[in-house]
Amino acid sequence: MAPGLALGGVHIVLTGPADVPTWSVKREDVPFEIARLAAALNTAAERLEERQRAVALTAGAKDAEIFAVHRMILQDPRAMSEVEFAIAEQRINAEAAVKLLIERYQEALGKLEGDSVRDFGSDVSDPWRFVLNVLLERDREQVLQTEQQVILAAAALTPAVVTFLERERLLAIVTEAGGRFSHGAVLARSLGLPCVVGLPNLLARLEQGMKLAVDGDHGTVLLSPSDEQVTEFLERKRSLEGRREVFRAEASQPGTTLDGRSVRVQVNIESVRDLDTFDLAHTDGVGLLRTEFLYLERNEFPSEEEQYRLYRRVLERMDGRPTILRLLDIGGDKPLPYFQTPSEDNPALGWRGIRITLRWRDLLRVQLRAMLRASTSGDMRILMPMISSLEEVREVHRLFDEIRTQLTEQGYATAEDVPVGAMIEVPSALLELERIAAEVDFVSVGTNDLVQYLLAVDRDNPWVAGLYDPYHPAVVRALKHVAEVSGRLRKSCSVCGEIASDPAVALLLIGLGYDALSVAPQFVPEIKYIVRHSRYADLEELARRALAQDTASGVRAELERAGRELATRA
Repeated sequence: MAPGLALGGVHIVLTGPADVPTWSVKREDVPFEIARLAAALNTAAERLEERQRAVALTAGAKDAEIFAVHRMILQDPRAMSEVEFAIAEQRINAEAAVKLLIERYQEALGKLEGDSVRDFGSDVSDPWRFVLNVLLERDREQVLQTEQQVILAAAALTPAVVTFLERERLLAIVTEAGGRFSHGAVLARSLGLPCVVGLPNLLARLEQGMKLAVDGDHGTVLLSPSDEQVTEFLERKRSLEGRREVFRAEASQPGTTLDGRSVRVQVNIESVRDLDTFDLAHTDGVGLLRTEFLYLERNEFPSEEEQYRLYRRVLERMDGRPTILRLLDIGGDKPLPYFQTPSEDNPALGWRGIRITLRWRDLLRVQLRAMLRASTSGDMRILMPMISSLEEVREVHRLFDEIRTQLTEQGYATAEDVPVGAMIEVPSALLELERIAAEVDFVSVGTNDLVQYLLAVDRDNPWVAGLYDPYHPAVVRALKHVAEVSGRLRKSCSVCGEIASDPAVALLLIGLGYDALSVAPQFVPEIKYIVRHSRYADLEELARRALAQDTASGVRAELERAGRELATRA
């Protein structure tokens, strides 16, 4: 889930051929769905003809004949009638009807013997997959043709769904599957999108345009709410906005507890566009800029000059406030479309983060050059992701010093002091923390990954997502360990993971000894407010009670009690 309330019409989004949900079609919309099917067939036939011509020119007419056969398959009136019948009688969307046809072909021909027969089955279904792709493209084109804000519904909460439309067009997202701490959920919260996940058979109960009332705070969705329910929902929404106004009224004040403990409240941002989503006076800096999104938004690697200009723009916008730029953290769930990485059985434990950039060093060199050149524009700090050994820290430091010397010799100016920190998210880094922290300037805990690695739970795997529990006693004790070691070595320690956005957890983290929290921009005012209205001595007691628990439910009960006390202060 992601907090917030939203009311509006739903658009059921399709993100790829493997993700083709079925939804209900109103009887009066059946002709429209059949017309969509006919248009997709025409487009598919035209593209197949284009491919035939192109292949004939390069490989010869004989090799191009397969595309002519595919066009003939699409002209089969029986297949067309079968798909139209499914749309009309079952009242389902065109994509689902085409998928049924493909499945029937595969099932019928898969029972026959002989590889050549099965290969023919693939040939028969392939052109209909082409039609399916066209329908998926037009699905997005259809919603892009209007400026209407919508609630997206999908089979799963993935980054592709979250970024399906511009943020301004999205009211909320609801899905059948997905974990609260999946990468899609993390991205949705960072964009301030209310989300509800884990709603079985949701899509089968929806119709395009149906009005929904989404409550991300309680994880509920009302389908076609009554007038009375809408009135009650809007009243709750106004009340929530009133509370946010209270938070914003104090957000420019220092993040200091009632008994004098200072806490920096910073923002996590994904791109330069995020700089316009928060009031600069409300924040103590950028606690995490995920630089990989600068790469993901392009069709090729950004040059040194492009990166330099972007980093300089961020630093200038932050007007002297500390700004932490995380080194490129690609791989796993964040592949670059123009950088081929190997297919992995378990990407979460695979080639990602610093492991990639220390192997493909040109990526790291270019990024470090751009960062160091921009460092004179503000208070810049660099964060190393996915650190699992002291050797990795030392190697990055060596490259850092080498590149800095090179830039100086080439006449570029760099800041005299550019702190470099380590992200603590791998169990080995926890066990080696004394040595790692001694050789960096600060540490930042990435709880999103730390929890999954500590508990051996892939947070993007729906089969085990329920086991992903940031309230697990082992997680709380690991967080305490980081704060203790950092304090003993006089190193700043922060949390930039999603749990810091939960007000009750934020209080726990402060009580554990963290001096900075970095959250999505929309959460900054509330976190700043609860810091200012709490006593550090009480937060230390909350931390002691949480650490004494031997179950996740016990930790959760302590935080829920703290949350209820918080509710009385706003």
